[in-house]
Amino acid sequence: MGTMVTEQDVATTETSSVSAELADFDTLTGRYQRELMAHCYRMSGSVHEAEDLVQETLLRAWKSSAKFQGRSSVRTWLYKIATNVCLTNLEGRPRRPLPAGLGTTDSVVSEALETDHEVPWLEPVPDAAVEVAERDTIRLAFVAALQHLPARQRAVLILRDVLRWSAAETATALDTTTAAVNSALQRAHATMGERQLTPETVQADLDPAQQQMLDAYLKAFWAKDIETIVGLLTYDATWDMPPFLNWYAGASTIGDLIATKCPGGVNDMPMLPVWANGQPAFGLYMRQPDGHFTPFQFQVLQMVGDSANPRVRHVTAFFGDHIFTQFGLPESLPADFEPDPNPSAFFAAHPAALGGGRG
Repeated sequence: MGTMVTEQDVATTETSSVSAELADFDTLTGRYQRELMAHCYRMSGSVHEAEDLVQETLLRAWKSSAKFQGRSSVRTWLYKIATNVCLTNLEGRPRRPLPAGLGTTDSVVSEALETDHEVPWLEPVPDAAVEVAERDTIRLAFVAALQHLPARQRAVLILRDVLRWSAAETATALDTTTAAVNSALQRAHATMGERQLTPETVQADLDPAQQQMLDAYLKAFWAKDIETIVGLLTYDATWDMPPFLNWYAGASTIGDLIATKCPGGVNDMPMLPVWANGQPAFGLYMRQPDGHFTPFQFQVLQMVGDSANPRVRHVTAFFGDHIFTQFGLPESLPADFEPDPNPSAFFAAHPAALGGGRG
């Protein structure tokens, strides 16, 4: 005679399975680290801070696993912990902007470059470090826009619009009311609307024309072909480069900037392709007096236009050797190095590795 399995038996088995998952720190890390990394990065705008916040989240979950009552999934519980860890971390801290988001006017090329290392600048994130359901929600412009929101509004918008939580679930996670959540979301939408940016306003996957444009972009920098570079930009393109406060508007102005402020000449600036924030990016190296190349700037590109006329609308050029290290790029290139003239082959062979998660 068969053994009858009751609902209580099933619940007990599921609870035991969840408890075992929570008790195994390596399992927790392997299963949830990348999607929690995306969540904490959206909240903080910093790769290093996000890494620390994820570890703090997983440690708190592991230490309090016995208190988990199964009223939600492990994933939901972890996101609740992570959100509150982020909010605590953000208390009293300034937002992480990009230069163009500081409210200053665009610069002219003749002005001296002004640096501010005290500003906690927004950082790019390697695709390999995060996992998201919709890559648009990790794009640099979207994360930059999030930084203009107060921390709790930021959390509400991410939980509601990115993770698709209900107002009630969000209210429970933030220990507030549904009315407060709806009010915060309304204010967050108004701020994002002023900046004309939502997850849906960024570019989708690369098409062949965009891939060809990226090939031309790399070749133009290697040749320091200013005319071609200008032609690959939209007429109203913008360019910023933290930690410099200066930012520039207009394709011709950007061309003048590269022609007069960028120290490299012909065959002095090879670039290596990589994905950052779900967008095509390049690590640009600069030739040194002895001939070899060292990291100079890390460019993240935002592209627009249809397949007939793709162009680059915005470039954020980050400075700092640590960014090259974060993205696994070499610390130097030999003197006889020449860039692959077809970086599109890299982008096609290594598509943005962001999918698969729920974050």
